[in-house]
Amino acid sequence: MLEDKQFLIDLAKMKMPFGKYKDRYLIDLPEHYLIWYKNKGFPNGRIGKQLESVYELQLNGLEYIVKEIISHKDEISGSEIILMPSDEYQITTMVDFGTKILGTQNATLEHMLDFKEEIADARTFSFLHEIEMLLENDLIKGGDLNNAIVYVDKELSEATMQKLKKAFKKDDIKIKSNGILDNLNLHWANEAARHKLLDVIGDLALTGTRIRGKVIANKPGHLVNTQFAKKLAKIIKIEKRNNIPQVDLNEPPLMDIHQIMEILPHRPPFLFVDRIIELSDKHVVGMKNVTMNEDFFVGHFPGAPVMPGVLQVEAMAQCGGILVLSTVPDPENYLTYFMKIDKVKFKQKVLPGDTLIFKAELITPIRRGIAHMQSYGYANGKLVVEAELMAQISKRK
Repeated sequence: MLEDKQFLIDLAKMKMPFGKYKDRYLIDLPEHYLIWYKNKGFPNGRIGKQLESVYELQLNGLEYIVKEIISHKDEISGSEIILMPSDEYQITTMVDFGTKILGTQNATLEHMLDFKEEIADARTFSFLHEIEMLLENDLIKGGDLNNAIVYVDKELSEATMQKLKKAFKKDDIKIKSNGILDNLNLHWANEAARHKLLDVIGDLALTGTRIRGKVIANKPGHLVNTQFAKKLAKIIKIEKRNNIPQVDLNEPPLMDIHQIMEILPHRPPFLFVDRIIELSDKHVVGMKNVTMNEDFFVGHFPGAPVMPGVLQVEAMAQCGGILVLSTVPDPENYLTYFMKIDKVKFKQKVLPGDTLIFKAELITPIRRGIAHMQSYGYANGKLVVEAELMAQISKRK
């Protein structure tokens, strides 16, 4: 379906026709809402196929959802870019050129679908003193005053006028009352700021990922834009590598603790999964609230409580057990046993008050009750533990 060009065009323009997010563009729907539909079942018809496609796009990491403020400042120029959480990709540029002729300008793009009408036609611009330098070096031979705006920020000498006529192949060049070279009409009064916004969009596209967040750029330029894009790309790469699940803990779980105990044979104090948030035939996402009341904190360690690494692995395995046991019609009649634990890495300490999010994905299909899984544990937006697990389910005797 994603290979159908017209389908993707229609998808970009489609709004949610019903529900709590009615009239919001499908591509801007929150990920937790799409996950809820995935677990519940997508509606029949074209809208269901579109929702499923948006889910696949987000699941495959083609969109970076901003969760906290990211900023970058160039101390030399004073330019600064801030990226903050938002329901859709938005950009605001604020520019101050320090000249009377141009002054301070702002531009905002609230919806990317307005790009064609609001931003695309914003032309590049320069100041006369910059053009003079180029002329002196015999450059801008392909220049055209129809696709570039020249602001006259100084007195125009006769020698410069002749060079401009030659460079732009004009018999006559005039300065308009608004300080623009030649008889050129602005598309918008703030066309310069809009072009700076266009530059921000293009430079941040170097990250290779669609962004869901609001960009505020103060005195943007290609240098600071690309510096920020490089910083953002590194953050995105780390998050993709960590593969942190996006979950909304305010939404009702797919399975609560009672439903979990109907599947898993484990019981407190050795039950380490409180909720199941996602479940498919290939993956599972679960959660555990780590509290100071846990028995193991009594001795590990007095005065400096840390969740034991072996229990973190056990918790991941129990979450994976839900995935495996969900493949049999009577899970209450089965037990799960470890066969192998490999490539275990502990990245961060897990402390009382942390919320652990587990994700287990099948490496190979389940055969003869044996599951080979890649499992991860996250807390506070960071990867804390990972391991390859192999387990087998066996019927109770």
